[in-house]
Amino acid sequence: MRLTVEFRPAAVDSGEGRELAGAMAAEIAEIYDGLVLDGPDMPKAGAAELGPPGGTFLVGWAGEEAVCCGGVKRLPDGTCEIKRMYVAPAARGQGVARQLLHALEDAARALGYTVARLDTGPKQPHARTLYESEGYTEIANFNQNPIATYFAEKAL
Repeated sequence: MRLTVEFRPAAVDSGEGRELAGAMAAEIAEIYDGLVLDGPDMPKAGAAELGPPGGTFLVGWAGEEAVCCGGVKRLPDGTCEIKRMYVAPAARGQGVARQLLHALEDAARALGYTVARLDTGPKQPHARTLYESEGYTEIANFNQNPIATYFAEKAL
């Protein structure tokens, strides 16, 4: 079954964006033994990074329910990074993550980016599988994320 999702710009630090990003942070802390996503050793992905002019943050809606979120962040070399991708547990297994990835890639193109990068950790094999199936190819560590083991990019 495929859930149809409508994507709208949002803020990572307020409303549904904050709720979904908070749920993601809590899930990551559980998966990775207390990891704090906004900790000092982690790549930054807050409101400053996931907002204009170089970034954006989207919330995906299924009817009246916010079911996913993700953002685009400008990197120093002029490429972008897809950050904070999260699908609420009740919406998983229904094609939402793939729709979210496509929406974030479209948003990156609209911001003028020609290359998107992303990363994921060893305890998220489903994310790596999605990224590889969408044409992302493995590259060297580009953001010094101490938890990630898979770094990839794709020409947009």
